[in-house]
Amino acid sequence: MFEDEPVPGYPLPIRPGHTSPGRFERLLRAGAFAITAELAPPDSADPEDVYKRARVFEGYVDAINATDGSGANCHMSSLAVCALLTRIGHAPVMQISCRDRNRIAIQGDILGGAAMGVCNILCLTGDGVQAGDHPQAKPVFDLDSPALLKIARTLRDEHHFQSGRKISYAPRVFLGAAENPMVPPLALRALRLAKKVEAGAQFIQTQYCYDMERLREFMRSVEDLGLLDKVFLLIGVGPLRSAKTAEWMRKNVPGMHVPDALIKRLAGAADQVREGRNYCIELIQELRTIKGVAGVHVMAYRQEELAAQIIEHSGALAGRVPWRPAADIPDLTHRNAS
Repeated sequence: MFEDEPVPGYPLPIRPGHTSPGRFERLLRAGAFAITAELAPPDSADPEDVYKRARVFEGYVDAINATDGSGANCHMSSLAVCALLTRIGHAPVMQISCRDRNRIAIQGDILGGAAMGVCNILCLTGDGVQAGDHPQAKPVFDLDSPALLKIARTLRDEHHFQSGRKISYAPRVFLGAAENPMVPPLALRALRLAKKVEAGAQFIQTQYCYDMERLREFMRSVEDLGLLDKVFLLIGVGPLRSAKTAEWMRKNVPGMHVPDALIKRLAGAADQVREGRNYCIELIQELRTIKGVAGVHVMAYRQEELAAQIIEHSGALAGRVPWRPAADIPDLTHRNAS
């Protein structure tokens, strides 16, 4: 718990140089190795379905991403999931995809989310509708990720809509974007990242990164562009269930890179689920040694129950306990040494 947090889970004062009152921004600016995770919204209108999914992350992650029609598939909205999570004090990251809404609706969602306590926004262009379960839907794409970042930054810093009309109270938010370091040419990916930083991105969450050699090359390009002091980079990781799963993802998920050596390792394991978990743990441990990596973004799709195990065994929290709904109990700063 922060020393100036009046009641666990309640909004914090905004510190000098910060743009939000959120815990997530504070942790990153304090130099902590941050942990975020992805919550897949339910196909349901029951709030308990959201809370049930969030419980597996309690005490292990610093912020929870609520996806916005990921893969162009329909689920409970990101805005609604974030509203439910803020009710019990979680730090959500509201994902906004440009696929389904124009700039009028998106600006309204930014104000609405901030009014409900959302402090973190991830700006995404979004997957095409042909990838999802409603291929007949009409795509919008009024904006792309950099344009959305600029609009969100304008709302926050200049206190007006893109139209120029003033707003009376600005959203106090920490802005992020996504990047994929695995797609060559890597120098071009770093340049794309630079454009997003220029547009307003303060943190980046990447797609899955299973090739550390390729990631290190990307990070060197990022450093050469002078970006390491301008943005917080959280690298995407997640357990692979089997060699078959890894092969399928490599063939069917755009931009997905899985090294041959990893598939061979999984295929040769007696327990492939366990081996996939162990590899993810090793990745996190190695990522902590790479200059410029500010944390990890854990995406354990359909294996959410493994997230806590992976984070615990990786040692990434270094004894720190992220906030959880039961955060009014004593000794929240560190786990017991035993």
